[in-house]
Amino acid sequence: MDVVPATLTRIPFWFLRHGETDWNAQNLSQGNVDIPLNPTGLAQARSAAMLLRNRGINSMVASPLSRARVTAEIAAEALGMEFSIDEGLREVAFGVQEGHPMGEWFAHWVAGELTPEGAESFSDLTARAIAAINRCVLQPEAVLVVAHGALFRALRGAMGLEPNFRTPNAVPILCTPPPPGGAIWELHPVG
Repeated sequence: MDVVPATLTRIPFWFLRHGETDWNAQNLSQGNVDIPLNPTGLAQARSAAMLLRNRGINSMVASPLSRARVTAEIAAEALGMEFSIDEGLREVAFGVQEGHPMGEWFAHWVAGELTPEGAESFSDLTARAIAAINRCVLQPEAVLVVAHGALFRALRGAMGLEPNFRTPNAVPILCTPPPPGGAIWELHPVG
């Protein structure tokens, strides 16, 4: 078994959560259910793609789930580039909570106090997310990562930030590492 690094490699990267889906609009837990972008999500992805132009992005890596993959396809077309898929960027499995409202259970899951039956724990998601980002930033800079909300919550925690924060759909975020000796990353949303 590979040893997963406990910290993010201190290289800046761009993060883009996929555009909206019908389940996002209904506040339902998607997890690994492959829900497609809705018309709003497609429009959001097109707007985000325009915001990403002329930002020095040279590489793009996406989750395999269609809502992220299609968002990446739209961005890649606007940027005139290809992208790769990393399975480690897949959204967390929420087990029995998939398809159900994002209720009180969610905060307990983020806090590590509860893992729904059949779900991935928040600590396991964090380890997977850190490993995936550390692979992504090995690509030519700057890298754009197109993935998911819960995965970004895990990354926020690894960045020294409050993890239980809802990342808006399709808002590009420049993630900047702390200065030497620092512990907290800076997030710079665009748009």
